[in-house]
Amino acid sequence: MVRRKACRGELPVSLQEKIEILVVLTEDKNQETRNAAFHTLEGWPSTELQQVISDPATPARVLEVVATDLAPGRTELMSALLRNPSLPGELREWVESTAALFREAESIESSAFSVPIEVEEEDGAAGPDAGQQKKRETLLQRINRMPAAEKIKTALTGNQEERLILVRDANKLVARAVLQSPKLTSHEIEAIATMKNVTEEVLRLIAMNRKFMKTYAVVRSLVNNPRVPIDVGVPLLSRVNDRDLKWLALNRNVADVIRRLAEKMIKQRENANKVNLHGKH
Repeated sequence: MVRRKACRGELPVSLQEKIEILVVLTEDKNQETRNAAFHTLEGWPSTELQQVISDPATPARVLEVVATDLAPGRTELMSALLRNPSLPGELREWVESTAALFREAESIESSAFSVPIEVEEEDGAAGPDAGQQKKRETLLQRINRMPAAEKIKTALTGNQEERLILVRDANKLVARAVLQSPKLTSHEIEAIATMKNVTEEVLRLIAMNRKFMKTYAVVRSLVNNPRVPIDVGVPLLSRVNDRDLKWLALNRNVADVIRRLAEKMIKQRENANKVNLHGKH
């Protein structure tokens, strides 16, 4: 009974405590509890949410949950967060960049980004069963009908399947929002780095992100992607290990300059190893 009341925000405690309890419950091990608490938070009066998230005494975790799960697309919540002097620096930067995405999207005519997203069939795949295919088509149709601002919100707060579709959107702001999503995993970044149907800007943004580039699999995927810009792929070659460098030298799909440089680096490393061996003797 108490838990149900807590999920509905009906406990006899202060407003700030109600919001803090709801945030804790959104991370509960029980899915029904998580969903109920989040639904309550979503529908909470905006003026009261603003009051809580602009208060310097509000815990950082509450600010983080509101910022990443509720604020995208809601200007009043983003503004309230930015008014809070206790908002952590990294989270403040994220809120500011996210708010900028929405402002830019609103300032551009939506008709400029009406090109539907297309899904590329996997090589050699028999294709999903009829049920899964129908479900995927329905999701694609729903996403293609979204205006730019709603796509950005979905890119930031949606699930993995939605992100992997939206990262291919013709609107660069939508694709950029996917890479800013706090829900994005390292496995998703690796998958995006291998995609041949994303824009060059997406691959460039991945390469510019230090956090993403800490994962070797992402580096390897980028240099092997035929769409990676030359000025992005070449500097990454020094980070590729010998085995993958040899494979890259044989990869006819990548740019000739990258393949030739891979061959050259293999020879340089082999010569350096010979010198080291002779030096030991």
